[in-house]
Amino acid sequence: MKVDIWSDVVCPWCYIGKRRFETALAGFPHRDEVQVRWRSFELDPGAPRTSDVPVPEKLQRAHGLSAAQVEEMFARVTALAAAEGLTYRLAEARQVNSFPLHRLLHLAADRGVGDEVLERLMRAQHCEALDLSDPAVLLALTDLPAAEVTDLLTGDAYAKEVRADEELARRLGVTGVPAFVLADRYLVSGAQPVEMFTAALTQAWQEAA
Repeated sequence: MKVDIWSDVVCPWCYIGKRRFETALAGFPHRDEVQVRWRSFELDPGAPRTSDVPVPEKLQRAHGLSAAQVEEMFARVTALAAAEGLTYRLAEARQVNSFPLHRLLHLAADRGVGDEVLERLMRAQHCEALDLSDPAVLLALTDLPAAEVTDLLTGDAYAKEVRADEELARRLGVTGVPAFVLADRYLVSGAQPVEMFTAALTQAWQEAA
């Protein structure tokens, strides 16, 4: 059975959703027959490639929130992340344009290490507050050949693949992330509880069979 997952590296809910889905999949009896494919989705396509604006300040400007409101929101998300074994540092996170990161993930998938690189990038963004717009940081985070990563970041490789993922999301009605499409039929939106992912996997498997 195929599971397509749309997410964005810079989305804190996506990392929580990733953990919860992985927990559900680990306990699924047919887990070895489930093929997971991570797909690209940009939450903020207009974000600058490099920026010194911290994420809290960006949220205040973009949504008219007060510093206290952002702090409260971060505290809630951080607590939920902690329940999944993730130690978030959202107040220190850096704003970054995720388009190059999605292209890098397509390269990693082609080299057979897509899951590992996605996990590393998400941890770097949300738990380590690293600057993912810095090519040196990306080179240090992955085990991919340095020349391939450098060529990708200075060119436009895999741009079409990212756009194809985003176009498919539009056709399927995916408007936010994380979004999980099971067996090409069942859409689960958001970082749902483990139990909901387990039920969705079971239902999709039974009906596909």
